[in-house]
Amino acid sequence: MTRGLTRVAAGFAAALAASFAVLAGAAYGADDATIDHTELTKAGLQLLVTVPGDNDVDLGSVKVTIDGQPTDATAALAATQSEVKRTTVLAIDTSGSMKGERIAAAKAAALTYLDTVPANVKVGIVTFSNTVDVRQPPSLDRDASKALINGLTLTSNTALYQGVTAAIDATGTDEGLHQVLVLSDGEDSTKTTLPPVISAIKKSKVKLDVVSLEQGAQAPAALQQMADAGGGKVIAADSASLEDAFSSEADALARQIAVTATVPADQQAKDATVEVSLDSGGTTHSASGFFVVKDSTAPTTKPVDNSKIIPADSNSLNIPKPVVYGALGAIGLGALGLIGALIGSSKPEKRASISEQMQVYSASAETSRVSKAQVQAQVEQVSLGAQARAAAENVLASNTTFEARIADKLEGAGMALKSSEWLLLHIGIAFFAAMLGLLLSGGNPFAMLLLLLLGAIGPWVYLTIKQSRRLAAFDAGLADTLQLMSGSLSAGLSLAQSMDTIVREGVEPITGEFRRVIVESRLGVPLEDALEGIAIRMQSQDFKWVVMAIRIQREVGGNLAELLNNVANTLREREYIRRHVRALSAEGRLSCWILGGLPPGFLIYLSLTKPDYVNPMYTTPIGWLMCAGMAILLSVGIFWMTKVAKVEV
Repeated sequence: MTRGLTRVAAGFAAALAASFAVLAGAAYGADDATIDHTELTKAGLQLLVTVPGDNDVDLGSVKVTIDGQPTDATAALAATQSEVKRTTVLAIDTSGSMKGERIAAAKAAALTYLDTVPANVKVGIVTFSNTVDVRQPPSLDRDASKALINGLTLTSNTALYQGVTAAIDATGTDEGLHQVLVLSDGEDSTKTTLPPVISAIKKSKVKLDVVSLEQGAQAPAALQQMADAGGGKVIAADSASLEDAFSSEADALARQIAVTATVPADQQAKDATVEVSLDSGGTTHSASGFFVVKDSTAPTTKPVDNSKIIPADSNSLNIPKPVVYGALGAIGLGALGLIGALIGSSKPEKRASISEQMQVYSASAETSRVSKAQVQAQVEQVSLGAQARAAAENVLASNTTFEARIADKLEGAGMALKSSEWLLLHIGIAFFAAMLGLLLSGGNPFAMLLLLLLGAIGPWVYLTIKQSRRLAAFDAGLADTLQLMSGSLSAGLSLAQSMDTIVREGVEPITGEFRRVIVESRLGVPLEDALEGIAIRMQSQDFKWVVMAIRIQREVGGNLAELLNNVANTLREREYIRRHVRALSAEGRLSCWILGGLPPGFLIYLSLTKPDYVNPMYTTPIGWLMCAGMAILLSVGIFWMTKVAKVEV
């Protein structure tokens, strides 16, 4: 019973495999012909097809399908078509190992090739030995080519890789089929490496065939790799069969068929699967491949129904480039004017001297009018910034919490701007960013909103980064500062004198904060309260402990120098642990940066390099939903990874 089931299962599997094989063969067919080159011409898609065998090809039997859709096609021998561009370069080894019978056979084979190859094929000649010489650029002058072949001489060494590279370059950059036929009887004897040559072959898309002379059936690996990279083959030959090998290569060019197919008018995709079949000797030969069938830059030939033209959206703008440049210049001047107004408004007003005030009333009538106009203009110029600041202060007055946040940020970052001045600058940056996006995008509202968002977030992010760096610098130098203060107290200085020593010998931002403490204490603020202000502004828990220690010492007495020294040692240990933890969590934070920045960074890259590919993300409702979903999920992921990687010490 078991054997019977096994036989049934085996038979079913064999039948299933046979069915798939039949279906696969029916669907794809066995390609025995090759499509050597494709090119878009005015007449349509031109294919250069090589059909195997020696029988004549029935040119009227040509059939072409593009993405499975049959299309009109014609076929002709490429040798009879003057508009078909074909170029081949013979790269011949002229090293010392080719002496005697080999070089004689090579010359005879090359001459046979020149006699057999079609007259409309350009032939170039490159030789390689100690040096690489482009003996003749691709040309139709067969007599000159034969003279060069007959005059070849030999030298030592074999610069094979350099010779192949020079032959590829010699094929040129013109349209049409480019191929190289290499003849070599050995391996490269120079210091040139193979990988760059392989890369150059693949990049050039030149077909490369190699004739391996007197090296047996198994060609060297380097020759096989070069042939594979060029989509060609390695032909093993000896001196007696070398002429036949070259003649066969020339015959392949003579038998090449030029097929011209009409691309369907409704073809939308730029690339498509092309299948071509031709009859020869009673057998149908086919070839297929995935090629470019439509020029994306060419205008469509589909007729336009004017009745269905949808008028342009009235909200979209079409801004000429001169207007864009002029508006950008105006925005730049406006930004400079705003900054100048803010800087000017922050300076104290300069009062006119008594003589200048009296001159208005003592001068002549004309001079008086001019002087009054100048004074009025100065007043208006000064009051412009003051009025803007007053408006911003009125806005902040209704939201004291927001004003306090801005003030804390500015103080922590060490910036001298007031909250109202920062608010004006922030609004100005956001406005100018939005206008910049609107102008550069030609009126795209999405670009305007994007740059408006960047202009609104960017300054606050900058202020936060500047504040965090300043706070980190304060905490990093606090231990050394306390050590300096302890040393000053041990030397007999008072607490105020030790702080003055810190101001003179310390580094920012510590010197600036302690300078402020000295000024406040001279104005009557208790020293402990002034020091407490540093802890609040710098958001430093460590310095709060220092202030608490100073308060206790000033109330109950004790050795303050020793106390500060102990606190400094404690802070150093905590800073060591903090840095150690930061180093251990660096991988998590780096992963957060990479995973969080890769999606938007790649989207920006695609927007700059392939705008048509990602344009639906910005112009369709489903694209907007996808962008919103991406932003939400990405924000949640970044927040989660940040919390996981963050370790409080």
